[in-house]
Amino acid sequence: MSELEVVGQVVGGNEGSILIREKNERRLELGDLLIVDDIDNQVILLQVFNLHYGSQIPQVNRELASGIQLEGYGTGITDFIDPALRNYTLAEVKAIAKINNKEAKIPKTLPAFFSKVRYANNNDLAFLTKQEKAPIYIGNVRSGSKVLEDSPVYLNGNDFFTHHVLVPAATGRGKSNLIKVMLWSILEQGKFGVLVLDSHDEYYGRNNLGLKDHHNAKNNMTYYSIDAIPGSPTLVISLKKIAPYHFDGILNFTPAQKEATELYYREFGENWIENILLGEIVKSPDGHPVDSIKLVTIQVLQRKIGNILNISVKNNQLIFNDHVFSRDSGGSTVKNIVSYLEDGKIIIIDTSRLGTDTELLIGSIIANELFYIYSSSKSKGELESKIPASIIIEEAPRVLAAEKIEQGDNIYSKIAREGRKFKVGLIAITQLTSIIPRMLLTNMNTKIILGNEMSTERRAIIESAAQDLSTEDRTIASLDKGEAIISSIFSKFAIPIYTPLFEEFIKKKKNVNQDHNLIL
Repeated sequence: MSELEVVGQVVGGNEGSILIREKNERRLELGDLLIVDDIDNQVILLQVFNLHYGSQIPQVNRELASGIQLEGYGTGITDFIDPALRNYTLAEVKAIAKINNKEAKIPKTLPAFFSKVRYANNNDLAFLTKQEKAPIYIGNVRSGSKVLEDSPVYLNGNDFFTHHVLVPAATGRGKSNLIKVMLWSILEQGKFGVLVLDSHDEYYGRNNLGLKDHHNAKNNMTYYSIDAIPGSPTLVISLKKIAPYHFDGILNFTPAQKEATELYYREFGENWIENILLGEIVKSPDGHPVDSIKLVTIQVLQRKIGNILNISVKNNQLIFNDHVFSRDSGGSTVKNIVSYLEDGKIIIIDTSRLGTDTELLIGSIIANELFYIYSSSKSKGELESKIPASIIIEEAPRVLAAEKIEQGDNIYSKIAREGRKFKVGLIAITQLTSIIPRMLLTNMNTKIILGNEMSTERRAIIESAAQDLSTEDRTIASLDKGEAIISSIFSKFAIPIYTPLFEEFIKKKKNVNQDHNLIL
């Protein structure tokens, strides 16, 4: 190690907080990754989690020297203090990995006293960039605010997509950008089926750069919208494909209303919604109306179901106001989407012109069908050959909040609890981690944590993380746009990353492809 590389020296501490004295004119920062040589010719990877002042001058003397200078009695400090020796910064660091032959293990020893410390470099972190059979690019290793451009971070897609992912962050910290970069990296492979409920129509890139600009988008991606673009299918779903359980966790039905929907479904089959909206009466075998269904119950169901489907009734005829649901068409839409997912395609559904409950209902219809097919495959012994499938849902508490689950189980929470057994995953994006039940949070085995100033949300994230992030509270609060921490059961430690801006990322990829004829 050359002296130019040295940034500090170990001077004390304990297993959870090793103290490093910062070398003069070096500027360590929160999150910096550092390397110290161990006595067995291995190296220990350290990370800074706290900084504070150190001095050989007693506090009272420092205050006196400062007063002399401030009040104009002389230079004060410079008269008797050598700043390079007597005053310094102490960094508290934790040992996060012991690296040997590009493999990382959990460290169980302390570095030697007075060991010299340097910044981690690309060679030190090569074990993070090892590409798996099905790699997903998430970003580059970040040391503090410094991005290591030659240290990309890849995750194993089979683990990532089937074991659920949580992306918690405050507004404007780069959640959507992260998802776009991630999806771009898998478009080439065709190894993962991903359903994206796009409430802002921002992933496809209808009017700007987006996933459509990937050279393999036509083969491995399908875009649905009620305002379809040329060459893409129109989003239209048949009323006959909707069952009462599709509304679970989306519409809050009373027990009487839920019972009524089930009776209508049993009586009229696939035409049950149409008969509710038109006010048809369920009759008992003797031809009399079923006493348990009150007129007021039917009226409330007409209002609730009519609103979510945006269907009104005029002159005893159904009026489909936004045309996303239909009585006569859209019978194969759900089947086609699930088939595409099974083939390893990305399916983007533009829900930007729909209400939030309508978006969730569409997702519920597809997710139920997907889950049924995959769970059936396991019972038939065919699951091994199935391509992993995952559903991306923004503002996840809309269906995963404790109060939603208390109203009744829904397909989203069911996938969060059981999906990994059937190779079906959930990628939940949220600003409010704290209102998702702890049980569901612990089932989300990978968390990509972006910046969040709210202490209650940081606490919920830290308490459910795969690694001990108790020292990362201030770091999470200070994460800038694009900066994140990956905490996963598939990693030895929490990995700090930076995800590049999507537009810059794909421009760079396209230039590399043109200059070197490389496949993205």
